[in-house]
Parts: sequence; structure tokens; C-alpha cells
Amino acid sequence: MQNGEPSRTALGAARYRADHQKLDGASIFRDPLAEAVIESAGASADRLLPSGAMDETARRRMRLFIAARSRFTEDALATAYRAGVRQAVILGAGLDTFAYRNPHSGLRVFEVDHPDTQAWKRRVLAETGIGIPPSVSYLGVDFEVDTLENALATSDFDAERPAFVIWLGVTIYLTRPAIAATLRTVGGLAPGSELVFDYGVPVPALSPEEQAAADERARRLAAIGERWISRFTPEEIAVELKQANLEVVEDLGPAATSTRYLGTAPGPERNGPHIMHAAVH
Repeated sequence: MQNGEPSRTALGAARYRADHQKLDGASIFRDPLAEAVIESAGASADRLLPSGAMDETARRRMRLFIAARSRFTEDALATAYRAGVRQAVILGAGLDTFAYRNPHSGLRVFEVDHPDTQAWKRRVLAETGIGIPPSVSYLGVDFEVDTLENALATSDFDAERPAFVIWLGVTIYLTRPAIAATLRTVGGLAPGSELVFDYGVPVPALSPEEQAAADERARRLAAIGERWISRFTPEEIAVELKQANLEVVEDLGPAATSTRYLGTAPGPERNGPHIMHAAVH
């Protein structure tokens, strides 16, 4: 991202969530605030979002994946809440709206993100008329420079109690050492803590057309300082989790995601992002 401006990828995810409400009838994930937030961003969102062609099939696939990962995450958080968890930490919160429609009484939400993105988000919320409830705390951090551990230590986060950590749409933009450091911090949280994140897998051999599209996407992301950096095989990410004192609860690949949330029949596992649910040992 550029200094003084919000993350373009955070804006992109917000637009996909808003479009899911309109184009798909919120068939997977309902977010009644998403459209208002992205409409308030208005011209700024149009200016900042990366330009470049993406065909409708690819847009729909990404839109549904983002809806599915949000649904998966909030379902898992609801289960953790019923088990007694009363703290949620959203890493790279972007324009996520969970904290402002939080249905769980007594659940504290800590939004962790780059200070520039947080400042811009708060302006958007004010313009939209969405109030910031007292259950929300903002922790500014640059994951490549700062640590989650330090950010939590400066807040009223209770390290003695379990937490549910959400980390969506972030890992692919970070180096492996930065990812490992954050995983170690999460793995050091109180027993009963959980983590949901998504990760990219290595890209197989592509056709010339697919490679050209991938190269153009990489060029645009590099130009705004948000290029894709880290990918893992399921086996590699499981090792990273184990080393961080975390165990895999569920690793949901593309075919399983489609089966669960779109009702499509299982098919060959195509290349695409995974949704990971892990827990502290």
C-alpha cells in the first residue's frame, strides 16, 4: 500500500462483499453494512482500486470465495463464543464490518491494521453514519515492521483469556518470516484460542493466456506495493502451524468450499486459496 492511503486490496475485498449482497442476493454471507461502506468510499474507491481487466467468471469466483471465507469465519467465531470466548482479534481488518454488526453480547473486538487504513476506515464509517461501539478497539500495526505481540501488549487485551483471531486476505502479501512471527504470537495465546486465515497455494503450470493474465495481475499489484509474495502447500502450512504451537482443525480447499457453500458436487481440486481453521495446542 502507499503511505497515507488505505490498502487497495482491503477496498477490493469490501467491494466484493458489497457486490455479493447485490449480485448474489447474499446467498452465502449476509453483510447489511457492506454496500453502505463501499458506497461511502465512492470516488476514492474507484480511484484507488487497481485497474485492469478481469473476466466475469474470475470476478464471480473471487466474489464467492470472499463471501465463503467470511461465512466460514463468522460461523466458527459463533461456535467459539458459545464455548465461552469473549475476545476477537481481526488482523488486517480493512473495511470489514463485523465489529459494527457484532451479534455477540460481551464480545470485545480488536481491529489490527495499518494506521493509514484505520484512519481512512473511521472517516468512511463517520460519513456512513455507522457508529463505533465501545466493544471495538483499534490497534495500529505494520506487520512487516511491528509485531502483533507488541500491539496486543499496548491494549487492554486479556492475555490470560482465550481469543478468536481472524486473518483474512493478508498472508499472501507477507514474507514467510513475517507470517511465522504472527503465527508464533497466536500460538502463544491462552489455551482455547483459535485462528482462521486463508492462504495461497503454489501455482501449477499455466496456459499462455493464463500466464499473461497472472503476469499482468502481478504487475498491477507490484505497482501499488501489494504484490503476492508467499504461497504454501497444505503440508507446508501444517508444518508452520505445528512449529507455532497450533494444530489444524480444518483446511478447506476450493472443491470443499464450493461443495459446502455453493452446493456443487465435489470435483477435482482446482488451484485456488484455502481457508484454514487452527487452534492453540
